[in-house]
Amino acid sequence: MAAKQTNEMEMSFLDHLEDLRWHLIRITVSVLICATLAFIFSGFIFEHIIFAPKRMDFPTYRWLCQASQLIGINDTTFCATEFPFKIQSRQMSGQFSADIWTSIFAGFVLAFPYVIYQFWSFISPGMRAGERKHSRGFIFVTSMLFFIGVLFGYYIVTPLSINFLANYSVSSEISNEFDISSYISTVRSSCLASGFVFELPIIIYFLTKIGLVTPQLMRKYRKFALVIVLILSAIITPPDLASQIIVAIPILILYQVSIFISKVVVRNQNRKSSRVPN
Repeated sequence: MAAKQTNEMEMSFLDHLEDLRWHLIRITVSVLICATLAFIFSGFIFEHIIFAPKRMDFPTYRWLCQASQLIGINDTTFCATEFPFKIQSRQMSGQFSADIWTSIFAGFVLAFPYVIYQFWSFISPGMRAGERKHSRGFIFVTSMLFFIGVLFGYYIVTPLSINFLANYSVSSEISNEFDISSYISTVRSSCLASGFVFELPIIIYFLTKIGLVTPQLMRKYRKFALVIVLILSAIITPPDLASQIIVAIPILILYQVSIFISKVVVRNQNRKSSRVPN
């Protein structure tokens, strides 16, 4: 009898792994399809998206230039005519590799809602009917937060990083000639890091659901969270104070929103537990 139960549990576990494998296959196929479309339109992506932040007509530079002039600062790098650097490819396969990896990155971003859908399809069968009902907007909210984060990284973090690093110089004898892989890595990491950081409310929601996080705990360690936010801002932005503050503000807002979400989750759980008869 015990051997039979063990065999059933083993089969159930193997079935679970098989289900996970098919979800991962669907995710991979969706990313590859979107990456193929991105590769077909790679000329447009490079010219109007990837290389746009290296031109001074980029919207962020215009806004920051106007803001600087409003407060009386006219001599600023945001109002320059061009950046003092060139992008080069120093390897035989440099441009081809950049094209491939950029297409994969774009494919992942485009396929993100479907990736989240597959993730949700895998975990939702283990949830109660009531939990699935209250989580119907999970895919939409998660995708929206990710895309907002990517846009924040593209329009805020990326131009601030490029502006700082392109104009930083230790000597006039040195000219900046960045490799294409280094430039694209800066754009990619800024966008992806911001996209995942903006998922903080979703992460806090699930951590609260399983009891690892409470609103009281988040309030108690708010000061430590502030330090972590500043460190995180320093990692994904250039090391100047203004850029770190600009990035830290939305992260702090997300932290406050996460406290509210955690409070709502705990309140709903308490209501359900109070309705259960002793």
